[in-house]
Amino acid sequence: MPVEVLNEVLKAVGLHSVRAGPYSFALARGRCLVVSGPSGAGKSQLLRMIADLDENAGEISLHGVPREQMFAPDWRRQVVYQSAEPAWWEIHVKDHFQQTQLAEARALLAQLNLPADMLDAEVSRLSTGERQRMALIRSLLVKPAVLLLDEPTGALDESNTAAVEAVLKAQLQAGLALILVTHSTEQAERLADDRLHITRREAA
Repeated sequence: MPVEVLNEVLKAVGLHSVRAGPYSFALARGRCLVVSGPSGAGKSQLLRMIADLDENAGEISLHGVPREQMFAPDWRRQVVYQSAEPAWWEIHVKDHFQQTQLAEARALLAQLNLPADMLDAEVSRLSTGERQRMALIRSLLVKPAVLLLDEPTGALDESNTAAVEAVLKAQLQAGLALILVTHSTEQAERLADDRLHITRREAA
């Protein structure tokens, strides 16, 4: 295996908040870390801490550069967080993309079993599963070093879940580092290179 594939992209040591953690892990280029655990254990909080969206302490670095040495917008462009129900702020789907991204977005539509005209649709007319897949396209086109996905197939049937997993596998082969929260043991088996199981934190 080429040495560069093994390069460490993201590293956390003692990452924690008052409600979750501490967590320590390292993630290499082209690998998927699956985070599992019961509801309420702090899986989503972990992703939000990594993305620097919630207050947290501990050490975390990207390509060896500590997060505190980077501007927050620069960190979040390279470490992209996608929640289970992503936010939308424009009326039409295509208005969430830059003009230069539209051709690549259209190519991904077919791979994710979405109709070719979905970019022209109003967001309000999309189903939950369609919004999840469109949000995945939006996240991938940012070209992050690390993608944080929180239950990205929770609203999808078996066929569409398989389509999402195929796209994610292709992105991993291209060098994306992925942290995936999932309740599906089958999905974890299919995608995980590394695992982090967390349990509910006891109240003090």
